[in-house]
This record gives sequence, C-alpha cells and structure tokens, in this order.
Amino acid sequence: MRIYFTLLFFFVLTSVYGQNTPADTLRNIEEFKKELLSLRADVANIQVNLARSEKRFKRGIAVATLGYSVTIAGGLMLGRKRDELGKGLLIAGGVTGVTGTILMVDAFKFLGRASRKRSP
Repeated sequence: MRIYFTLLFFFVLTSVYGQNTPADTLRNIEEFKKELLSLRADVANIQVNLARSEKRFKRGIAVATLGYSVTIAGGLMLGRKRDELGKGLLIAGGVTGVTGTILMVDAFKFLGRASRKRSP
C-alpha cells in the first residue's frame, strides 16, 4: 500500500512540476513572436542584398564579355594592315575585361553582408 501512495505522490508531483503557468506561456509566445519578426527582417535583408548582388554581377559579366571580345578582335588584327589598331584594341579590351572581372568579384561583397551575424 505504501508503494502505491509513493507512486501516486511522485506522479502528482511530476505532473504539477511540468505544468506552465499562463504567464510563462504568454512570455514564451512573445519571445516566439520577436524571434519570428527578427527572422523575417533577416530574410528581407538577405533578399535586398541578393538583388543588389545580381544587378552588379550581371553588369560585370557584360563589361567583361565586351572587354574580352575586344581583346580577341585586337589579337586577330595583329600582323596585318592595321597592326597599331590591333595593339590598341588589345590594351583597351584587356583593361575593360579586367574591369568587368573586378565588378563581378565586387558584387559578392553584398553576399558577405547577408551572411554576417548582427549583434543583438
């Protein structure tokens, strides 16, 4: 009989211990809402940074493609009638191509901003 009362006592004690008060539940709900709003703000920030990165990356691709195309055209002109023009196109195309590559690499700085942790 003592065993039954002891088990009943522990059962009641553990069930009372496991219950949350309404104040605790409200506090947990408020914390959950704050965390959810924080996550939404982070997602919005990431989307803005991705849009910026996409625009700059596409611009860099266009400039690099143009520059390297001009470089190829200049290389094809070497050793012919317009040798001086070919040399100029090689230099101008190379500079333009490198500038486009720098623009593409620079576009990734916005992705780095999206991944940084903010301090609370």
